[in-house]
Amino acid sequence: MNYQLPHSIQNCIGEKLTFLEVIKEHDGDKLLVENFVTPKSGPPMHTHFMQDEVLTVVSGQLAYQVKGQPTQYAGVGETVEFKRGTPHRFWNVGEEELHCTGWIKPANTIVFYLTAVYDAQNKSGTHRPEAFDGAYLLTRYASEYEMADMPWFVKKIIIPVTYNIGRLLGKYKHFKNAPKPLKA
Repeated sequence: MNYQLPHSIQNCIGEKLTFLEVIKEHDGDKLLVENFVTPKSGPPMHTHFMQDEVLTVVSGQLAYQVKGQPTQYAGVGETVEFKRGTPHRFWNVGEEELHCTGWIKPANTIVFYLTAVYDAQNKSGTHRPEAFDGAYLLTRYASEYEMADMPWFVKKIIIPVTYNIGRLLGKYKHFKNAPKPLKA
């Protein structure tokens, strides 16, 4: 799936993300991004195994955590980097909207994946994606992305069962043009 850039997505819990442009570099495409996060919102603990992520605070205050480490903070003009394979999360700890710019490298399937996640959240009306769509995305792209705090039983039993039920019920037709997952 190719998206015309800039491409903006917004979920029902206060996150807006715009994929601005791709910069071709010798070691992979760098995807420039801009995000806006309402107070107390932000993505849960997650891992992208094949991409580095960098965020610079334009306005507001960012709280972030690398799994197993204490919460840290970044203010206006400060930059945080999450290396590939590092479970992390961030959120707006302030009272005003958080605005960041940054990049993800290499771009890989991130535009499709996050667009589909936000769509599934909007479908459910909560921070949790609609069950079948969430199971599809977590199963198909398990080599690229992981929800780091998801309980083992959910990850190893509930998600695969839900995915297979969805497959049997024909729930994934809207993903027919989904990009192939990358292998490590």
